[in-house]
Amino acid sequence: MARYLLRLLIRVVINTLTRIEIRGLENLPTEGGYVIASNHLGILDATLVYYVFDRKDLFIPVAEKWANHAFLRWAGKYLNFVFIDRFNPDLHAMREILRRMQNGQVLVIAPEGTRSRVESMQEAKPGVSYLAVKMGFPIVPVALVGTEDRVVFGNLKRLRRSDIIVTAGKPFTLPPLPLSAQARDAALKEYTDEIMCRIAAMLPEKYRGVYAEHPRLRELLKD
Repeated sequence: MARYLLRLLIRVVINTLTRIEIRGLENLPTEGGYVIASNHLGILDATLVYYVFDRKDLFIPVAEKWANHAFLRWAGKYLNFVFIDRFNPDLHAMREILRRMQNGQVLVIAPEGTRSRVESMQEAKPGVSYLAVKMGFPIVPVALVGTEDRVVFGNLKRLRRSDIIVTAGKPFTLPPLPLSAQARDAALKEYTDEIMCRIAAMLPEKYRGVYAEHPRLRELLKD
């Protein structure tokens, strides 16, 4: 019941604060586990997951600092948060993430690790690539437009709704990692850039940030 009420509350809040357009839902796998990887612009992003994707087994890694907030700690039990230390190796959280993936749950993650203060894409971390490859999960790139905190809160002050677009791309898989450590690190960088460039290809130019001139993005835009 608590999970249902929280999701209902999220729908009411988002419908009140925004006009939301959702594209590409037909690209989502209908069964099995996969990874949703998105850009991260504002605090509203995490709630959009529960508005857009109709699966009860979604789970999200959330910065450990939010566990200090009583409401978010309580809500996290029903919205499947995994609180994680972003600045130190967190083996407990990593084991929990892998356990959930092994059970076929859907990992939702922002490869950048935190919301962008510059309102465009930042360099991503390789964790999502490692997890997807380790489990053999397909990755669904998701592009968010219009969720910048400055824009959302500015519109809220003026009693205006924010226009938000959520676009889901076609799922893809990454090849296995090489065995040697040096080649492995290079492959993880390449795989992470692949994920981010696929997201960037669905975004307006101003959101592409550090990936705007990436050769792989130019290839995707040509296609």
